Parts: sequence; C-alpha cells; structure tokens
Amino acid sequence: MAKTAWVKSKAFYDQYFRNPNPDKKSTHYCPGCGHGNIHKYIAEALEDFGVIDQTIFISPVGCSVFAYYYFDTGNIQAAHGRAPAVATGIKRAHPHSIVISYQGDGDLAAIGTAELIHAANRGENITVIFINNAIYGMTGGQMAPTTIEGQKTTTTPRGRDPENEGYPIKVCELLNSLDKPVYLERVSVHDVKHRAKARMAVRKAIKNQVDGKGYSLVEVLSPCPSGWKMDPV
Repeated sequence: MAKTAWVKSKAFYDQYFRNPNPDKKSTHYCPGCGHGNIHKYIAEALEDFGVIDQTIFISPVGCSVFAYYYFDTGNIQAAHGRAPAVATGIKRAHPHSIVISYQGDGDLAAIGTAELIHAANRGENITVIFINNAIYGMTGGQMAPTTIEGQKTTTTPRGRDPENEGYPIKVCELLNSLDKPVYLERVSVHDVKHRAKARMAVRKAIKNQVDGKGYSLVEVLSPCPSGWKMDPV
C-alpha cells in the first residue's frame, strides 16, 4: 500500500492571527541606533501608500531580526544572507505583494552577496533597505565587509588595513554597474537634514515597487554606538 510522502507539520497554522497592537512603547535597539528612524520612515510610507495589508517583510539574521514586533505586516525569517532569494520567490508567486528585504551589512554585504547581486541583476521588483553601520553590531563588534579603512573593531584592533583585510565593499557602486536596478541611493541618519533625505529615499524605493518599476535599494549609513564602543549622542 502506498504511503503518504508528505504530511502537514504541526508547526503550521491553519490561520495566522496578526498581532493587533505592535509595541508602541519602545524597541529592543540600543540607544543611538539608526534602526528606529528607518522603521518609522518605512511605516509612514506603507501607511501613506495604503499597502500595509499587501506588505511582507523579509527579516534575516541581524539586529533587525525582530522587526515583526514593530510592523503590522507579514514577515518571513530568512536564513543568513538569503533574504533577496526569499523575496524573489514571494514576489513572483504573489506579484501584488509589496516585498521589503531589510538587511544589515553583515548579512547583505557578506554571506548574502550572491543573492544580492543576482536579484539586482534580474531586476526583481522588490525593495531592499540596507542598513550599513560598518560593523557586526549584534555579535560583538567584529569587522564587516563595509568597515572603513583604519576603523578599529574586535577583529581589527589596529584598524582595518587594506593590505590585510582588503578595502570596504561599496554596495551602491557595485550594483550601479548592473543594467537592471532602477533606483540606488546612499543616505545617512546622523542629523536632521540627512534624516529628511533618508525618509524621501525610502519612500521612493517603496513607491517604485508599488508602481512596478523594478529593483530599488537604499543604503542607509547608520550609527552603532554599541558596536563602535562609543557613547550615543
């Protein structure tokens, strides 16, 4: 007699019940971290464009792995660096959805470079928010692919030396060599003026997807006082 080759996992729910009240009091991020600002800009854009119920976040390994606490949207946890591949599958299976891959430099620019480059090269109609704090902030402050020359980390105590560790990877410049991306922008959240520019960049990257224009990535230069061993301002 034939045997069933597949059975439904007990971990699967017949119905997903959304958290009715995302935490409005605080986040788990450290003082001075830039994630909170970027979360706000994304939330504003999703609400203004009326696409909250269509949105699916991809949260891979990193400080933002608990982003689902703060957004009343769908969320999928991806393996380290694989968020663009997961985002591609979701967008192709559900073209009406708004898919946001939210990644840090230790994820996107290290283990995830293959997925990053090929999703961009195909021009997938997704939005990538790349938080670049130039360090592995969650695991103790090790050197990241984007750590700048001379920057001291726990694994480069004398500062990053291009002769030993190579030069920092410039993600926007790398992707700009491809033909398919429609929008690449590097912004910062270190002061009020630049936060306003970051807000507009995030909105444009999401609007591009709403309008079906193609692949957009916003690189956000974000502070990490804990990883940098500095006091928050």
